[in-house]
This record gives sequence, C-alpha cells and structure tokens, in this order.
Amino acid sequence: MSAAEVLATPLQFLKGVGPRRAADFANAGLVTLEDLLYRFPMRYEDRSRLQSIASLKPGQAASLSGRLLSCGLRSTRRPGFKIFDAVVDDGTASIRVSWLNQAFLRDVFARGQHVVLFGPVEMRGSGGLQLTNPQYEILDEDDASAETIHTGRIVPVYERTGSVTPKMQRRLVHDALQTLPADLPDLLPDAVRLRLDMPSRYAALLASHFPPADAPLDQLNSFTTPAQQRLIFEEAFLFHTGVAARRRTAAAERKAVVPAVDDRIRESARRVLPFKLTAGQRQSLKEIVDDLQRPQPMNRLLQGDVGAGKTIVALLAALVAMENNLQVAFMAPTEILAEQHFLNISRLLQPSRFRVALLTGATSAAARREELAEIAAGSIHLVIGTHALVEGDVRFKQLGLVVIDEQHRFGVLQRARLRSKGLHPDVLVMTATPIPRTLALTLYGDLDVSVIRDVPPGRLPTKTTAKPESRRDDIYAFVRDQLDAGRQAYVIYPLVDESDKVDLKAATVMFDHLSQDIFPHYTVGLLHGKMKSDAKDRVMKAFAARNIQLLVSTTVVEVGVDVPNASVMIVEHAERFGLSQLHQLRGRVGRDTHQSHCFLLYQAPLSDEARERLRAMTDTTDGFVIAERDLALRGPGDFFGTRQAGVPTFRSIDLVRDRAVLEGAKAEADAWIESAAPTPAVLAKMLETWEQRFRLIEIA
Repeated sequence: MSAAEVLATPLQFLKGVGPRRAADFANAGLVTLEDLLYRFPMRYEDRSRLQSIASLKPGQAASLSGRLLSCGLRSTRRPGFKIFDAVVDDGTASIRVSWLNQAFLRDVFARGQHVVLFGPVEMRGSGGLQLTNPQYEILDEDDASAETIHTGRIVPVYERTGSVTPKMQRRLVHDALQTLPADLPDLLPDAVRLRLDMPSRYAALLASHFPPADAPLDQLNSFTTPAQQRLIFEEAFLFHTGVAARRRTAAAERKAVVPAVDDRIRESARRVLPFKLTAGQRQSLKEIVDDLQRPQPMNRLLQGDVGAGKTIVALLAALVAMENNLQVAFMAPTEILAEQHFLNISRLLQPSRFRVALLTGATSAAARREELAEIAAGSIHLVIGTHALVEGDVRFKQLGLVVIDEQHRFGVLQRARLRSKGLHPDVLVMTATPIPRTLALTLYGDLDVSVIRDVPPGRLPTKTTAKPESRRDDIYAFVRDQLDAGRQAYVIYPLVDESDKVDLKAATVMFDHLSQDIFPHYTVGLLHGKMKSDAKDRVMKAFAARNIQLLVSTTVVEVGVDVPNASVMIVEHAERFGLSQLHQLRGRVGRDTHQSHCFLLYQAPLSDEARERLRAMTDTTDGFVIAERDLALRGPGDFFGTRQAGVPTFRSIDLVRDRAVLEGAKAEADAWIESAAPTPAVLAKMLETWEQRFRLIEIA
C-alpha cells in the first residue's frame, strides 16, 4: 500500500480495535490512522527514571512501578460510596493506593499484577504515604516489548477515549508508526520546510509520540519540541493555505456594479449622521468604503463591543450602496432587534429619498406580498429582517450589500442563500461578541477585519460588582432608588421553571415573588424562551416603551435588546454563566449617558473557575480582554456554544497555546500561495481537500 492508503486506513481495521472501539474513536473525531497519529498525547512521563516508593515525599506527583500485593473494595458510612484499596510494592517499600467511588476496579485489578501508577502523594492520617485516585496502567507480562513501549523510556500518555485506554492507544500508535515508510511524503513545501529548518514529517510523528531519551520533559509537556512544533505548524499551514485559496477564488469574482463615492454622497452621509463618529468608527468606515469601491466583492467582519456604534457605520456603508442605485439587505438575529433596527434606521433616513421595509415572520401575508413586489421592482432600497430574508420568494432587483448582525447566530447555509440573491454583493458581517485573535484567524480567516475599540462619547463604563446572595436586600434597595429615578432594571435567572435536579432559582417563580413581595409598587414583566413569539414581542415592546420598569427574564435578552433607559442588570446564580454570556448580559445596560450597574449574585462556595470568571467581569469592561480570558478558560469548542459557528476541527493545534505558530503559518501560507500562483483547477482541488480535512464542508 502507498503511504496515503496506509494513512487513510479506517481505525476499525487495526488489530485490537474492532467496531466498538472504532465507534469510541469516532466520537472523539478519530476515524483514520492519520487522525490517530496526529492526535498528541495528553502528557509525557519519564518512566526511564521511575521513582522508588522509598524515595516518595508527600505533596509531589509521582510515577512508580510495582506489583499489587493486595486489593479489594470496602464500604464506607456514606450509602453507596465505596473505596477500592490496593497495596503496591516495588522492592524498596510498599504504598497504599485508594480510588474513591470506583467500584468497577474490582474487575480490573488482581493480586500479582505489574502496574504503573501516576498521581499525587499524600500523607495518611496514620502517618503513612498514600496515592489517591492515581492514573494507572497494567503491564502485560506476556508482551516482550512492554518494557520498551510502556516503561523504561519517556512514555506518551493519551486521553482515554471511551473503552480505549491510554495503554491501548500507545500500542496502536506504536504499531502504526512501524507501518509508515521513512520517506513518508511531506505535506509542507520543501522550500518552506528547509528554510524553517523543520524535521521531516515521519521524524516529527515518531518523536512526537515516542521521544528520544534526551528530549526535555518540560518542552514535551508544553508542546514546544521541534517535532511537535513542526506538526502544529503543518496543520496551521495547511489550514491557512486553504483560506488563502478561498480568498483567491473569491477575488476572481466581479461585482455587477462597483459603487463610487463623490461629494454628493459625502453630503448625503453628513445629513444622515446624528453625531460625530469616534476615531474607531471613522477608521472602520474608511476600510469598508474602500472595499465597496473595489471590483471584487467585500467580505469584511466589523467587530465592536456592545455599544461601540457598529450600526451607524453599517448604515453609512448602506447609504453609499443606495446612492449608487443598489439595494441593501440588513439581517438581524431576532425579530425584536430587526424591529429596533427598522425604527432607528427609518428615523435616520427620513431626510433622504430612500425607502426602508421590515420583513419578518410576523409580517402579514398581504403586507408581505406588497413588500416583495416592491423589493423585486427596486422601489424599496433597504430591507431589514430576520432569516425570513433568505426565503425563496424574496427577490431583489439589484442587491449590492448584505449586512449581517451577530452573524455567528445564523446558519452558514442561510448566509450563503442570502448572498446568492445578488450578483456577488458586498458582505459586511457585524458582531458584538469580541473574537479572540487566534479564533478570528481560524473562524474568519477569509474575512478582512475592522475593529471599533472605542465607545461613543458620554458613555460611562458599567460598574460591575460580584455579591453573595446574603447581600440581596441591599441590591433590591438600590434597584428601588433607580426605578424611582425613572430608570429600568433587568433580573436574569438561569432557568425558566424550577427543577428538582438543580438548586437554582427560576424566572417564573421569582417573577411572582419579586412582583408581589419585593417590588409590589412597580410594574414587573416576565420574559423567557418558552413564551410564544408574539407574547415575547409584547413584553419587550412594553419594556422599551417604559411601561414595564423591572424585567424578570432568562438569557433570552442576551442579544438583540436595546433599551437605553435600563441602568441595572442583576444576574442571579452568576457562577453558572459563561464569561462571554455574562459580558453580553452586562451589555444590555450602559447604553446611554447615565451611570449603569451590573450585580453578579453568586451562591457559595465558588469553584476556582467560577471565581476566575467573576473576577474577570469585575476587573474589566473591555470585551476583547474578556474574550481572551474566556477562550483560555473554556477552549474554542465552547466559545460560541454551537458547532454551527464553523470552528474548524484541528488535530494538533490548540488555539490558546499555539497563537504564535498560527500567525507565523498564516504569513508563510499567504506568501507561498502568492509565489506558487495555483491555477483555478488546482485551487478547486485544494479547497475540496481543505474542506474535507478540516470538517468544513458545511461552511458557505
């Protein structure tokens, strides 16, 4: 078999795998032999110098090898809670080992087995030493190579995958490496690899899984050895090469009409503009308008924290398109936000000749038929809506610009359908969820990025305080003062209804309590995701019109709610929310010139991670700083809370750890594509391979 065929071998057909273990691998994203080889070990242990039991000291993590002198399961006073105890001896001394509440181990261990253990050494109450819940491996006495694979060297330790133990994976990887030819074809261009002095692909795979004896353990465990860095760079290079190929393909597209900007259009913009733009808004607008005047379609991301003024920048871009006789589609994630955009944009465009329409699921059939006819005729210039804009019966006469607000909440196919309605229209994507740079490089690698970091003058940073539940009465008193001063407030709960399974307050129950017992003299409203759309809309409109003073809600208000008069945000059980979600909730206040406040009520005791999240919220209101901390805490897979976000599937790359490698690989990939100048046919093949490799087939 060729090297490519060997690497493409399904894991199911490897000796010792079979259908069940193959399914466990597939659940972890591992399907082929290549997937397995490009999955780094979780950590490395130097088992060439295993510690003797006699030399152990409390407070350290230790690797040791020995035989089980005894083992068994014992009950405790807690009903159903059992401890599996063992005694291990290595010839220098013996040590007690305990696994808490892991009764299944009685079917795993047996007296006389040779085991390798890794875990924390603790002092027992009686004065002896003990290992508690260590990781373990049982060595096979009949395996002649066990001493060279599982001990006596620097050993890779893999994350358990279902029924597949770290030891099984080590054997599979070891055997798989033996089947690979030493002249394994390299995926990196020779010129790039040699100039950067990187090891070959085969050498890098071998040294990443079974490092040489002199490999520094600290470098291995920080994934900074030359072999590991080469494989990380390879994956980043291949990814960014695909991104560069997609950009090159897009650059071959041509718009039907290329907008121009003259003094007449500049004067039209000045008449619409209600205030002076900030420096960040001016720079972003310049970048967008420069793109609009190019023959290639714009593909730009506009990032700006909550309240940064992205919408006015998008409106000015829309004005340029409309003054050039092009239509604009403006898509929002919720009907509430679409209506708010419609009201604000209609008011701002009143001095102009342009007509604005609102098209959502709530639009009546008769009104919809009339609007669709006018959109098709071109007499409506700007259409604002939700996903209803991408439905098949919406036809534009000349769609020139598509603006998508909070785009990560839309399916990629919806974005593709909307764009296909015009002849390669310009696309402006906006998000108030600040994206960490490493995530932006991968999630939006083919988009140009504009950032608004400043906020409109007069806005004050929201004062954020984390308080234990015992301080609730003080906060309620503060809220009353704010309501008496004419302001409004939110109270956010994690659940709609109470649950027997978790001890959390629920919005429906607390609505009754707050409206009847705590704030009986104020108008209190209730909003949650289980309400029908028209009921939710009625509540939000009443809150926006100041007919509701205190809104009790779930996270349904996280995005798409703009009530400038609201000055207080209370988040109950704040320890249960993610950092980006807390920041988005805080962004519902502080949208006007009066001082706003955010109270994060928590239930003790706090986990270390929850404490870190609350500290980040009270330390800064900068969404970009918070986004970086959130990525470090949660990892990229959970950053948006949805696979639909289109985060690529990486095998070796860690977006937090490997930031520098990602950026370097991007520069190398861009330069290589430029110098190689691949033909359209080669580009098409590259993109097909790229989409399959990074599981991006669903991305438009």
